[in-house]
Amino acid sequence: MNRLHNPTIRRFQASDLVPVWRLIHETIDACYTAAYPARAVEFFKGFHSEDKILARQRDGAIFLAERDGKVIATGSIVGSDIFGVFVHPDFQHRGLGGLLMRELENQAKADGFAELELSVSLPSKGFYENLGYEILEACSIDVGDGQLLSYWKARKLLTRH
Repeated sequence: MNRLHNPTIRRFQASDLVPVWRLIHETIDACYTAAYPARAVEFFKGFHSEDKILARQRDGAIFLAERDGKVIATGSIVGSDIFGVFVHPDFQHRGLGGLLMRELENQAKADGFAELELSVSLPSKGFYENLGYEILEACSIDVGDGQLLSYWKARKLLTRH
């Protein structure tokens, strides 16, 4: 694993909407098409639409990582729920996802939350387990034509330092 040196982590700004949306959709196309049926991939894209990204910013906080002015990772938190954590495929397995998750967890602690919840996709299960998230239950959504979107609910108890 080749660590990514000195990425910039910052809060989302209105001008980041299209780059963040593009990053999420490119990552879904690259990482989810082998794990999920076509209707599930489209469901994910709808769940991460521009409107839903803006709603997460309005109701919580979105963080992003940049390198050379390009958005390469993002994640959001609304209350004690984490959504939309994506690292561009060219930058995965370099510690960037963990760095972004620590930022989200620190935001949760600052907001007074003692635990976090999230939904874990098939491709990201090992990542979240390695970060200490406990898989609670397997779930699935019928996305039509007999296709299912399978995922897990997970939780992590936060510790104060």
